[in-house]
Amino acid sequence: MTDVMQTENSIQPVDIATMRQTIGQLLPPDAKPAGISEVETLTNLLRDHMQLIIPEIEQAAGKLPTDDVPRYCALACIGEARAKLRTAAGHGPHRAVAYARKLARSLAALCDHYEALTGVEMCLACDQPIRDRADSVAYGQVSASGGATSAGHIHTRCAHTGRRR
Repeated sequence: MTDVMQTENSIQPVDIATMRQTIGQLLPPDAKPAGISEVETLTNLLRDHMQLIIPEIEQAAGKLPTDDVPRYCALACIGEARAKLRTAAGHGPHRAVAYARKLARSLAALCDHYEALTGVEMCLACDQPIRDRADSVAYGQVSASGGATSAGHIHTRCAHTGRRR
């Protein structure tokens, strides 16, 4: 399965790695966009990403039974995302950054739903798709209570590297 959205005359990739990279410019607690023009650029990118991925999630969710919980959750997330897309940032740099971060959180949730519904799994180290499960290793993390939980997979080649920032 490829991450591709097909329209009548064109094919546009659903680039989850790029979407998550855009999200990462706003969501770390220490992220400080350079200025209002960068915030506006990031906001426009987030909006474009959301408008690209929403139909893909709808299509994937539409293949599931109407009483399926992942379907219901994905469609609820889409409703929330559309509500955020209908609102404006407000005036001033603080409100612009707050709005961009709301969009970033919404897009992150949309990416999660897309991955869950389409079976796409991203490497936790390099943020690139894992195309061959045999070329990956499970990545576990220790929970605060001391129990191990499975967090995902990483490429075998990424097993000895750190996560990009």
